Amino acid sequence: MKKDKPVRIGGIYTLDIERMGDGGEGIGRIEGLAVFVEDALPGDSVEAEITQVRRNYARGRVKRIVQQSAQRVQARCPMALECGGCQIQHMNYEWQLKHKRQKVEDHLRRIGGLEGVAVHPVLGMKEPWRYRNKAQFPVGKSTEGIVTGFYARHSHDIISMDDCIIQHRVNSRVIKEVKEHMEAYGIEAYDEETGEGTVRHILTRIGFTTGEVMVVIVATRRYFPGKDELVGRLRGTIKGIMSIILNVNDKRTNVILGQECVTLWGQDYITEVMVNLKFRISPLSFFQVNPAQTLILYNKVLEYAKLKGDEIVIDAYCGIGSISLFLAQRAAKVYGIEVVEAAVRDARSNAQINGIKNAEFITGLAEEVMPRLFREGVRPHAVVLDPPRKGCEQALLDAVVSMGPERVVYVSCNSATLARDLKYLDGRGYKTVEVQPVDMFPHTAHVEAVILMTYCGFDKE
Repeated sequence: MKKDKPVRIGGIYTLDIERMGDGGEGIGRIEGLAVFVEDALPGDSVEAEITQVRRNYARGRVKRIVQQSAQRVQARCPMALECGGCQIQHMNYEWQLKHKRQKVEDHLRRIGGLEGVAVHPVLGMKEPWRYRNKAQFPVGKSTEGIVTGFYARHSHDIISMDDCIIQHRVNSRVIKEVKEHMEAYGIEAYDEETGEGTVRHILTRIGFTTGEVMVVIVATRRYFPGKDELVGRLRGTIKGIMSIILNVNDKRTNVILGQECVTLWGQDYITEVMVNLKFRISPLSFFQVNPAQTLILYNKVLEYAKLKGDEIVIDAYCGIGSISLFLAQRAAKVYGIEVVEAAVRDARSNAQINGIKNAEFITGLAEEVMPRLFREGVRPHAVVLDPPRKGCEQALLDAVVSMGPERVVYVSCNSATLARDLKYLDGRGYKTVEVQPVDMFPHTAHVEAVILMTYCGFDKE
């Protein structure tokens, strides 16, 4: 006989929040059923309205806080509980770091089946605000005219915001100037439902060390009214502006950027400097969004790779070559592999401008390129993996196992897929030695981690 659920949609129930979920929700239980409650924190006692009921869990939202958690603070942004960007801004920052460490530990144990792995405390920021070097503001319509901001949670409804306290301050000035230009020239915002309108997004990229600014207008067509006037407006008001780009995206898609970029003024890139390395960043390039924490992350990669100067290293998913070039300064040879041809071009350019000649960048799937390199006699001391959120393809992990590097350094932004991949490698001769989480995204539920694995046939000192 089918047992009735202890909750129903629309019902309001009191429950104690015991822990934090992967998405930053608070988790409590009602008669054994797990209930995920948005904006609730461990230690809260809340009245929650149930919004969804599934076979093994339910979801709800806070109607009233009966007893407040000691972890709760006043969010700095007045829109924090509406915007989809910061899931846990209302949590004390030190507790954010503790919960992120616990999240990694839980995934390693539950998904990876890994016990006894040293997970170090999360490396956080002294000042966890204004840290993002890239912002993407959707543009839409309202009864009051053009609206820019960020998407509300679980929707594409735009919350009107011209500033964000985890973004660089230059963004508010860029948004103001572009909106005023659109109003002056009668340029319509894009409508997702009808596919009509011109401007979809306003994107900025900032070099934190150089002060260089790139502005990208994402539009549905190449023709942009008053483009010379817009260039003049931005050049006259935005300090450090080096690049103004029109990106054309005429597809009915949620993907922000199209593949065609038209330079309206200046360079088609900005430059960022990390220690002694320069990186050219183009509109379509992937580059870590938190430059201060990126340096901490990369130094940990170098530490785990344990290079002495005569080693060969493979950097799979190398992107524009940022990790590869750090490694190349301490290795004999680095092979960077990336499937996106434009990123490989950027990587080669970055190697050239830094005078690095021992890094070779190859376009292709790493799971196909690595066996070829092995047949050609390449025997890497270390392989660095930095995949997207979905993790590594099994064929790539098989290629790593076939090459048998002494060390595997895995950089992950998704501890669930990380744990899955570590489990696979753990059953094929590798041992997970230690994990260093790094807080790349303060006030969000996300956490980055660097993992060291060693091949069991080697000395693991």
